[in-house]
Amino acid sequence: MHSSVKPLLSLGVSFLLLFSCTQEKSYTDISPVERLDPKRTEAPFPEVPIPESADLTSPRWKGIDLSPLAPLVPLSANEEQKTFVLQPGYSMTPILTEPQIKEPAAIQFDGNGRMYVLELRSYMQDIDAVGELLPTSRISRWEDKDNDGIYEEGVVFLDSLVFPRFVVPFGPGTILSMESNEDEVYKYTDTDNDGKADKKELFATGLGRSGNVEHQTSFLTWAMDNWMYSTYNSKRIRWTPDGVIQEPTGNPYGQWGVTQDNYGQVWFQDGAGGVPRNFNFPIVYGNYDVKEEFQKDFRLPFSLVRLADFEPGMRETKPDGSLNNVTGAAGSDVFRGDRLPKELVNQYFYGEPVGRIVRQVYSDKKEGITSIQNQYLDIESEFIQSTDPFFRPTDMATAPDGTLYIVDMYRGIIQEGNWTQDGSYLRTKILQYQMDDVIENGRIWRVSYEGMSRDKNKPKMFEESAAELVKHLEHPNGWWRDKAQQLLILRKDQSVAADLIKMAKSSTNELARIHALWTLEGLGLLKKDLVLSFFADKSVNIRIQGLRASETLYKYGEKSLEKSYLEMTLDAEPSVVIQALQSAYVLKITGFEEMLKKANQSNQAKGVQLVTKQLLENIAEAKKLAETKYSQADLVLYNQGKTIFDSYCATCHGVKGLGTPTGAAGGQLIAPAFSGSPRIQGHPEYIVKTLLHGLTGAIEGKEYEGVMIAMNSNDDQYIASVASYIRNEFGNSGSFVSPEYVAKIRKETEKKDGNYQYDALVAEVPKALAPQDNWKVTASSTSLQGVGSTRDPSYVFGFKGWKTDGNLKNGSWFQIELPKAAALTELAFESGEEMKSGQYKVMVSLDGKQWIEVAQAKGNQGSNTINWDNNSKAKFLKIESLEEGDKPWNMRKLNIYAR
Repeated sequence: MHSSVKPLLSLGVSFLLLFSCTQEKSYTDISPVERLDPKRTEAPFPEVPIPESADLTSPRWKGIDLSPLAPLVPLSANEEQKTFVLQPGYSMTPILTEPQIKEPAAIQFDGNGRMYVLELRSYMQDIDAVGELLPTSRISRWEDKDNDGIYEEGVVFLDSLVFPRFVVPFGPGTILSMESNEDEVYKYTDTDNDGKADKKELFATGLGRSGNVEHQTSFLTWAMDNWMYSTYNSKRIRWTPDGVIQEPTGNPYGQWGVTQDNYGQVWFQDGAGGVPRNFNFPIVYGNYDVKEEFQKDFRLPFSLVRLADFEPGMRETKPDGSLNNVTGAAGSDVFRGDRLPKELVNQYFYGEPVGRIVRQVYSDKKEGITSIQNQYLDIESEFIQSTDPFFRPTDMATAPDGTLYIVDMYRGIIQEGNWTQDGSYLRTKILQYQMDDVIENGRIWRVSYEGMSRDKNKPKMFEESAAELVKHLEHPNGWWRDKAQQLLILRKDQSVAADLIKMAKSSTNELARIHALWTLEGLGLLKKDLVLSFFADKSVNIRIQGLRASETLYKYGEKSLEKSYLEMTLDAEPSVVIQALQSAYVLKITGFEEMLKKANQSNQAKGVQLVTKQLLENIAEAKKLAETKYSQADLVLYNQGKTIFDSYCATCHGVKGLGTPTGAAGGQLIAPAFSGSPRIQGHPEYIVKTLLHGLTGAIEGKEYEGVMIAMNSNDDQYIASVASYIRNEFGNSGSFVSPEYVAKIRKETEKKDGNYQYDALVAEVPKALAPQDNWKVTASSTSLQGVGSTRDPSYVFGFKGWKTDGNLKNGSWFQIELPKAAALTELAFESGEEMKSGQYKVMVSLDGKQWIEVAQAKGNQGSNTINWDNNSKAKFLKIESLEEGDKPWNMRKLNIYAR
């Protein structure tokens, strides 16, 4: 199906007629300032009531104004164009709009310059996200046939998709994509050249995740090093002629946006955190805590929309009603084109759709560490601002024509349904302005600069020879260089080896040399002599690229490079030293730990100190973990939980479990800290129920910016591993949680509707009973040495513990009498290798005479937990052995839980 967009753009057709029955005054007649006046009332509109469940003492609600207001009404693209506030010399032109496209979220270009548009047509079609996972989304492809700058001809390349996560052009008529709640990436191909994919092949597995659509994998991106990176996954994948391979990486901390700069540094865009992530060092070397990477006030946005319609509420609102702290971000691009001022080249851009701005980021690198700042902080501005509340920049890209394209989802709601639930602040503000009615729109804009015309040379790479593609590696537009490199590798054409080697060695274009190097690497033609020549080059960038590319040679047997890595740690440039150390670390070359220690002692550059210190800490932590005496089953849970936490939970809860700072001054947290939390270390039911069903509201009187959403779309193993990891990391010590326990809680709460409120959850979770002096603790084997010995039963509650006089006997018992009856439901204790208790049963009683057996279990080394469903009240609890043993019976840190 083909369609034409030009008539719409030329006539500036508006869809205001949809609202003509309720709006007497044309919305386009109202100035941008007048439209956003909180006292604007052209007609009598009802006041939006504050939900009964709202905590009016919370900073989120304090000072909220819900005066009757007219609904906000969308503009045509031509009218929206007038609302942009740009830096001098810049302009924005619509090149593709609704109704041709709807709900555009991302764009990509293929080798012939055709633009693929990811259309999320099921996203928040109402305030409750009804039908969000219906197969109504699509990927369309658009062309500017007459080369006038407008994409007028389109086809639906792939239809009936369930909220697709990305689109990756992958050669002639081929793309990669993945749907929500799926684990597989598929390759889709148009084999008959009719513009529609008709062949579907499995490309890769293990990249997906389930749950909230905002928290799933996105932006799979082919980078300069020929690996593909995506958000949330602590791994990278690579296409080879023999199949797709994977390698572990650090946690990207990205949510919606992956891009790279001219030197292959991959940048990830955090969503809820609102800031770029992992831009200091390649993610394959792990994560680093770089405290100075954000300069002062980087998180401060300068928005012209003053509706206070964002999830954190009034606590993050400036006096004028605009946003005072970046709270959501989407889409990103390091501009690498050649038709905008050179000052923009290699600078990072990203959208803040909650603030309705596009930010330009200035990077400053000193002693191997990069710090970033808003380019226009001094004048309290942004690269792009808009007074239109429906401007929602969700992606941006360097285009084949050398300019920058901005994807504008143009809609009322930009937060997913988990954040617009009944009773939420955000829902109240959305309803006040009736913003939930504005859907099914979308615009793509070209950013231009006066006196610099777009490049009208249209790409035709699919029809070009390999030799012609090699020439594009010298193109001033990074998009051309990237695409030519990718297509040369996909073709597996080694006939251009001599041309690539010549370019890598002798081109006067540094970027061309780097692309030629990586193209050789991708074709399997890279040789040691070339990387050694890069090691000796006078250019810092060339030396670094040589080190990174040489890792492939080392992996495939070129162990003689170890000497070169050692020599490169003596380089005069800190960035080169850092790269040599990171290469040695990830390759685990002989003596790499000593190499790190020596560099730490001899090189005082800030970046070298930071990298060596944290890599040495990583090594120490790995050794400590290897020595930890977890059972094999517990270790599996721990390791899986760590992977999930690093790639997902850490975004809000912090890498070290201390919470992620937010707020204008960084004095608040997105989510609560885990380290030392009595809630986390307490009864496991709390964390399992929280993971399964989510949690909203203040926690112990403290508000957090984020909302813990339900994770019950994940299986029991997933939930158990996350719970087990955070209960035993960050200095915490708690019992491990089994998948069977999760299944039990899942079944018991399957009728739970919506998130838990903290107070309600705490009220139903079993509480640990604090041992009191009036508890009577006895055992069949009593002390032979008096009070204070390890044979004193009352020591069972402490670290010292209690054990029997001799080996375990059948019928040996341990008993606690409480001062009053309680609804006992569980007990937990620890045992060591010599303290295994064997098979035992648990009994309860009201009078100490009539006993009810509630559970049986076998003692294990480490943590032991046993629970039962019989919650009838009891005053006595007894543990009794059911078998003989060749070792004493010993317990410590015993806890009793009651509902």
